[in-house]
Amino acid sequence: MGPTRSETPKRRKCVNKPASFKLRRGAVLVLITLLMIPMLAMVAFSVDYGYLLKVDSDLQRCADAAALACVQDLVPAADGTQDLAQVRDSLRQYVALNSDQSLQVLDSDIEIGRYDPATIYSNVTLLNSGVFDTVRVTLRRDGTVNSRVPLFIGPLLGVQDSAITATATAVLQKPSLLPPGADVLPFSVPASVWDGQDIGDEWSIYGDGKIKDNDGNLIPGNWGTVDIGTTNNSTNDLNDQIINGLHQSDIDALHADARISNDAFIDASQPVSLQADTGISSGLKNSVIPIAGQMRIVPIYDSSSGTPGNTLNIGVVKWGVVKVINSVWQGEKNTNVTIAKSYDYQGELRAQPDLGSTTGYVEGAFTSPVLVE
Repeated sequence: MGPTRSETPKRRKCVNKPASFKLRRGAVLVLITLLMIPMLAMVAFSVDYGYLLKVDSDLQRCADAAALACVQDLVPAADGTQDLAQVRDSLRQYVALNSDQSLQVLDSDIEIGRYDPATIYSNVTLLNSGVFDTVRVTLRRDGTVNSRVPLFIGPLLGVQDSAITATATAVLQKPSLLPPGADVLPFSVPASVWDGQDIGDEWSIYGDGKIKDNDGNLIPGNWGTVDIGTTNNSTNDLNDQIINGLHQSDIDALHADARISNDAFIDASQPVSLQADTGISSGLKNSVIPIAGQMRIVPIYDSSSGTPGNTLNIGVVKWGVVKVINSVWQGEKNTNVTIAKSYDYQGELRAQPDLGSTTGYVEGAFTSPVLVE
């Protein structure tokens, strides 16, 4: 039964909050206000630091590209002279092409010289004598020649901008004796075909062993893959040679079979017997396609014996340099690789892997550039 009208409802007790509670609430607001300063500093640091990392990466990439590109202008002319002014002009052009803004480069930030082999793997020292082979460039955004890097949130903390520099050093590798690592294309070319072509002439070598000239006419002769090294090379071995060149194990195998006179290099002037097979395997597609436009060394033979597909031996009489033009992979009869004749390969030149070596290289001759710093 509910309460009657005469009954007075109970009143709720009002509990007053102590004054200390209000004081504590105010203290939290003060604390949050004080923490906003370091929090803002952390935000400024993360945003601006990330931006500076990007600018630094872009500046370094620009320096690397410019040094690699312009160092190739140090290759001496036929009379042995080197045009250093052209090197500096090329460098400034590459910097302009590879930077978001028109970066200026100080003359003092373009160093050209000959690297000291004793310092090549530490702090590269440039020598002002001999044939120059090294370019070092420093790009600046430090206010000396180009503006400093502006910050986004830093100005709220009194830091308006930051200085960034990037340095890159590129050298020309020296050619030396031909040891493992030589860039080869393990496709045998008949001497009659090679000698019958002019420099720059192109021809296609087909998957079924046929050879056609640039007009599609059949050229008498045959061709196939060749084992430069161990006999009965697998497709994986051939792919590896096409991409990575000769290995020491290949040289060792030829020497162990008494097919070459030493275990250090292949002498291009000496004949050598190699095992070969007619045609081309589609399994070489993934290694041949990436080398389009590149130069490779091929064995040139004038005799063969044995049975194609079983044990075919060819007598290599010399080596030639070709340019790989392109390749088509559409079944045995349509699969073909087009190459162009460049020149007879004489001597034992190769890209020297040890930049610190001071012996066994050809003075004044250079191959591909490489970044060292």
